[in-house]
Amino acid sequence: MSEADLLTPLEPVHRASIADQVFDVLYKQVLSLAMPPGTKLSEADVARQLNVSRQPVRDAFYRLSKLGFLVIQPQKATQVSQIHVEDIRKARFIRTSIEVEVMRRATLSLTEDDFRALEHNLDLQAIAVAEDDRARFHRLDDAFHTLLCIGAGLGYVWDVIRESKAHTDRVRFLSLASGSARALEEHRGILAALRARDEAAAVTALRSHLGQIETIIEEMRRVHHNWFSAEGV
Repeated sequence: MSEADLLTPLEPVHRASIADQVFDVLYKQVLSLAMPPGTKLSEADVARQLNVSRQPVRDAFYRLSKLGFLVIQPQKATQVSQIHVEDIRKARFIRTSIEVEVMRRATLSLTEDDFRALEHNLDLQAIAVAEDDRARFHRLDDAFHTLLCIGAGLGYVWDVIRESKAHTDRVRFLSLASGSARALEEHRGILAALRARDEAAAVTALRSHLGQIETIIEEMRRVHHNWFSAEGV
């Protein structure tokens, strides 16, 4: 599959560098699986479609390869990588370990302002579910967990979570076609436990929520087996 017709020229933006803009565009295409595993990319074609020079494209390719999203091989076409189940499981372990501590802190430290912000986020999630807007739901999902980190006084750990969870995001995004309503209810369960100041229930709800990735992997692998690497089978 070619990336042709998936990209449009960038609009002028003054805050982000061209390399950052190119990275963001390609990241979203890979995340949403508009560019599924196996998609071939070339620096020249991407630069032409985005109306930029090849250097920011090269920089973006490198950053995406470090995240595990692109496979760059000399003298061969760059390709969107297959999904590696073991990388997802490692990322889930890291994220769960961190967010369990977030739950423990949040149980004690969340304020009424924090709860209002989280409830508003869930209201927006419900709208995204009703409108079947997966991209928006995915952003709101991340925002919900970010708000929890901030409310727990651990806002800085979200950067660690975001980097490690990149491996899970393609599978999670694909699952939102049928799983966003379930994820919303799980978020509501987490928030209810936190409102009750019930640390054990909050941790249990979080573990169950993040543990859904195993079911999602098996469901997605049955439908799109060629997108997954053979390891971990």
